[in-house]
Amino acid sequence: MPFKKSIYLNFNLKIALFVLGSSPLIVINYCSSMKSAKDKITDAGPPGRFEVIKEDRHTGARRGRLWTAHGVIDTPVFMPVGTQATVKALEPRDLTELGASVILGNTYHLLLRPGMEVMETMGGLHKFMGWDKPILTDSGGFQVFSLNNLNKIRDNGVEFRSHIDGSKFFLGPREAMAVQRILGSDIAMVFDECMPYPCDEQYACRSVDKTLTWAASCLEQPRAEGQLYFGIVQGGEYTSLREKCARELTAMGFDGYAVGGVSVGEPEDIMLKGVEDGLRFLPAERPRYVMGLGDMFQMSESVARGTDMFDCVIPTRVARHGTAYTRKGAYPVKGASYKMDSRPVEEGCTCYCCRNFSRAYIRHLLNVREILGVRLLTIHNMHRYLEFMREMREALDNDCFSEWRKECTAVLRPNGLKSRAVDR
Repeated sequence: MPFKKSIYLNFNLKIALFVLGSSPLIVINYCSSMKSAKDKITDAGPPGRFEVIKEDRHTGARRGRLWTAHGVIDTPVFMPVGTQATVKALEPRDLTELGASVILGNTYHLLLRPGMEVMETMGGLHKFMGWDKPILTDSGGFQVFSLNNLNKIRDNGVEFRSHIDGSKFFLGPREAMAVQRILGSDIAMVFDECMPYPCDEQYACRSVDKTLTWAASCLEQPRAEGQLYFGIVQGGEYTSLREKCARELTAMGFDGYAVGGVSVGEPEDIMLKGVEDGLRFLPAERPRYVMGLGDMFQMSESVARGTDMFDCVIPTRVARHGTAYTRKGAYPVKGASYKMDSRPVEEGCTCYCCRNFSRAYIRHLLNVREILGVRLLTIHNMHRYLEFMREMREALDNDCFSEWRKECTAVLRPNGLKSRAVDR
């Protein structure tokens, strides 16, 4: 590939332009001179400290606490997804009042817009979005591998076209960690290959080897002050590959570990098996995170298998389409049957939406496309999710997790497991 031109912008990222046909390929490389936002590290404990406070006697569930540069995270925890430096329809003030202790940001989307020049000038993601609590950023791997015909997988990363304007980019281990360093996230995920489902074993084997090679490269990259690096276990539905990946990542010595490649369209039993296979060989003394999983029943089952952290777009995404989540499951509040319904979205709920407004009003706002309708329903759904996790932690604190789990299963899966897992 012929080198044509390189320029250095004032935010200390090297932008190398190559010509592929008639379109430039934009490659973002780490430069040792670049700087990231440096925020004060909490005095409560060193970033990376993780304590298992309590373990359930009958399952693998545990109650934990993780220290980061921007505060403490009590686990099990659900992380609202702030893809483009915002959790859709919610202000940071809302998230604080709802009790969110950590949110997720997305490397791929923030790289494309607003870009790293803006992000560095603004002092990093925390300052840019006005959020002073922990942030976890994914590496962008899931997004670039989801682009299908817009990407080309190389040994050192992935060439891809922007879904916005077709511009060509390259993202690999060095680039992904460099971007996350500028973002200044508390937890940075390694760059991995998220294989599709279904996937044949030969492809899965090559993919796991690539993920492991990239993980080792990510671990060598410079970090923002206090930043933690999490490795990601891949392997699809193949137990032996999950074991291999987990064992080799553990030997590398990450600050925490995640299970990736689940909730991508597989049947629910295969999804839960993938979670179990991924967790089984990870160290108990480090936090464990299942990526992209946000169905309430699946979270309770994953916690029973030893998971500490989750993220998903479900509570915000379905709110934009008029669906409310309750203790008993979801229902379409936009439906005609709620036109004259004076009850709150969920009876007994203490969120701002349910304390002040009726189903009829929320339905009206949604059907006339008033922004307030989406905002109020998002507040309710996020409250329900965060309350679900609080109840789970309380059950663990009070030695009644198994009973709580049985009640969840009876309500959320009265007819057994789903034939298809909930997609991200």
